[in-house]
Amino acid sequence: MPDIPLPPVPPLAVGFVPRPETGQAVETALVPGATVVLVPDRGAGARLWTAATTERVAAGAREWPDSCGKTQLAIWQATALSDSGAVDIVIWISATSRASVMSGYAEAAVALGLQASGDAEAVAASLMGWLRNAARPWLVVLDDLREASAADRLWPDGRTGRVLVTATSPAAARPGGRADPVIIPVGPMSRRESLSYLMGRLTEDLDQRQGAADLVVELGDEPLALLQASALIATSDLNCRGYLDQLTARREEASVAAASPAALTWAMAVEHADLLAPAIAHAQLTFASLLDGNGMPYSAFITAGRQRGVPDVTLGQGLSALEAAGLLSIDRTLDPPLVRMNWAVQAAARAASSSATIGPVARAAADALDAEWPSHGQPQWLARAFRSCADSLRRGTGDALWQDGCHQLLLRAGQSLDAIPAPSAAVDYWSDLAATSDRLLGSDHPDTLAISGRLARAYLAAGRASEAIAWYQWVRGDRASRLGPDVLETADASRDLGTAQLAAGRAAEAAETLTDAVAAYDHVTGPDSPQALDTRDELITALRASGKLSEAIWLGKRVMTDRDRVQGPRHPDALATAARLAEAYLANADTKAAIALLRTVVAERESALGTRAVNTIAARSTLASAYYGAGKMASAVQLYEQVWNEYGQVLGHDSRPALSASLNLAHALYGLGRLTDAAKLVGETVERCRFQLPDDDPIAMTATETLRNIVGESPEPATAAPTASHGSGPEPRTSLGRRVTGRHRTGR
Repeated sequence: MPDIPLPPVPPLAVGFVPRPETGQAVETALVPGATVVLVPDRGAGARLWTAATTERVAAGAREWPDSCGKTQLAIWQATALSDSGAVDIVIWISATSRASVMSGYAEAAVALGLQASGDAEAVAASLMGWLRNAARPWLVVLDDLREASAADRLWPDGRTGRVLVTATSPAAARPGGRADPVIIPVGPMSRRESLSYLMGRLTEDLDQRQGAADLVVELGDEPLALLQASALIATSDLNCRGYLDQLTARREEASVAAASPAALTWAMAVEHADLLAPAIAHAQLTFASLLDGNGMPYSAFITAGRQRGVPDVTLGQGLSALEAAGLLSIDRTLDPPLVRMNWAVQAAARAASSSATIGPVARAAADALDAEWPSHGQPQWLARAFRSCADSLRRGTGDALWQDGCHQLLLRAGQSLDAIPAPSAAVDYWSDLAATSDRLLGSDHPDTLAISGRLARAYLAAGRASEAIAWYQWVRGDRASRLGPDVLETADASRDLGTAQLAAGRAAEAAETLTDAVAAYDHVTGPDSPQALDTRDELITALRASGKLSEAIWLGKRVMTDRDRVQGPRHPDALATAARLAEAYLANADTKAAIALLRTVVAERESALGTRAVNTIAARSTLASAYYGAGKMASAVQLYEQVWNEYGQVLGHDSRPALSASLNLAHALYGLGRLTDAAKLVGETVERCRFQLPDDDPIAMTATETLRNIVGESPEPATAAPTASHGSGPEPRTSLGRRVTGRHRTGR
């Protein structure tokens, strides 16, 4: 295993008690093969609090958010299982968004020694396939799951594994396609647990324990109320009796008998922090309330303060005061450290802040996050924390980050999603941003156009080419009308539009658009520029797909000659052009020429990239198809099987290229008359597709159709789980003949 840590597990809170009475159900249910979901026990808490509890809270009654300590229980279970040796692997994932889940899985895949190639969704599928068949015992924790869509088709399972989820409600815990998990409501502590916790926090001065039994009764055994009360007592001259007197007086002032203890202790904690660090503590509390409480970069607090001229010492004192008051914690086990805050405390702090305050603080936070954004090479968990904080700002502060156009932080966060890459999450992100930009800035604003281009690319990466086309057409039309047809920006837009048309199967339109783009690049950048050569590559594919095979072959030869002259014959781009030309030869039934070219491409890529590089495997896949087309079935089967195995090892057997490859191998086996082997392999592939892909996915539909053709009837779901078969191969064929490429393509 490489020397890369798994996603870090947050530390237990100071004074944590294991909750042997109210947490026992979790330990009992969390057995190998089980999925357990912890949710707040709505019936046990949810008492009301009002503005009268403190002047800092906005007017009007509202429900105090449930805070039952479910994340701390999850941390305890993860720590206990790891320390006891019951599990070898613990993967902790912040599940606040789909992007966060996928990037956390990608980080875990690298740490486990899985080659994390492809986009984040493919890597997540690879990891889940590995976990499903792992011999080593493991635990995956999905913490703070707020929406079912964040983990749709991302719930791991396996006979040696355990899955523990903390969710805001049972509705968020819908695994989709799996058996229902065990739902465990988590409510207040028991009286003995509460007293044990309070006594454990007050160890410096034993006199402070006086009145502890009465205080836990008044606090209603609420974990958050106990945390805030004990923190204040431990850092003040009060004992439990004195604190109880102040709490009782506060409740009487509130004039609401049912006011939540956590609401009252929160108000007292805020005042205590202000005493410890006047002015700065409250400002930092508001700052923290706008970010993702699961992990806020400590450096962002310091940078934001420096931008206002506050000394570092004062900034550190403010954060320490908030920590001493029980309003946040600083995770110093990480480098760099993260600040964590309970989401109920965040909600209260936001409610206590005026709308006039939120805007400036939000912009200061955005400036600080943008300035401190992690550079390449820093831990992936840090980048996830920055993205989550940026998303919290975007969602929770209205239009505050659009005062002078789109704030740079919002663009940086989206570009970070593109780089993971996480296509489906990027589509959602850029779509929301485009709608907001259009509403606030107008459709012709430069920021709106830039965001629209990003959205189009996200649609294309997610396989939604038809939607990408509409956006690219708009962008190209705007650039052509404002800047003219023969400028770099318009040429780029034409190339992007042509690529989208090609991906959507509109090859003839793509050929026309790409021809225009080539002419524009020739005029603006010159015919030997990378942009012009790359666009000619796309045009080769468009011409082939539209049936203009002689033109595709002529252009392929020309581009190969140009690349040999400009870049050299062994350059990766030159090899990519050769692979495209080979596909044109194949389409023209010139298998001899295709095989000769592809053998060279495979050999050169093996030498330059290695035998297990994705581009090398892709070239090998196309060579197998050439053998298939030439009727060399034994060679095709041998190479298809090698490709299937390699995709499975590199990307995982549940990845799209591996699923596609298994179908091509099945077709080759069928062609050799090995019908039983072909049917078995396709059956396994159908099962994998059922678990990993939507029913209307092209690969899933091809697999189902192929099995129907082989067995002569519509397949029923298998009762056994898919086996850990070896293999990968080229793109699948439907009706036992026609090749289906899915989203994978030989080339760059």
